[in-house]
Amino acid sequence: MSDLCPRCADPAVRTVAHSPVPGVWQVLQCARCLYMWRTTEPARRTSRDAYPERFRLTAEDIASASEVPAVPPLLGSA
Repeated sequence: MSDLCPRCADPAVRTVAHSPVPGVWQVLQCARCLYMWRTTEPARRTSRDAYPERFRLTAEDIASASEVPAVPPLLGSA
């Protein structure tokens, strides 16, 4: 496993969860782009080298991204 985020290549990756059975898997999150992945996922989700190029982000992509719109409130049931 790499110490870089697969999506943006940032080294600030933190562990956010561990499997109930110790040592089986971890859930990791990138501090810059907020991408999250489980360590048992395939290389195309966990390795920068195998992550699809069309989905990769750079620091410039993140800095120039427009704000994500808020989720609108749920409509009442009919």
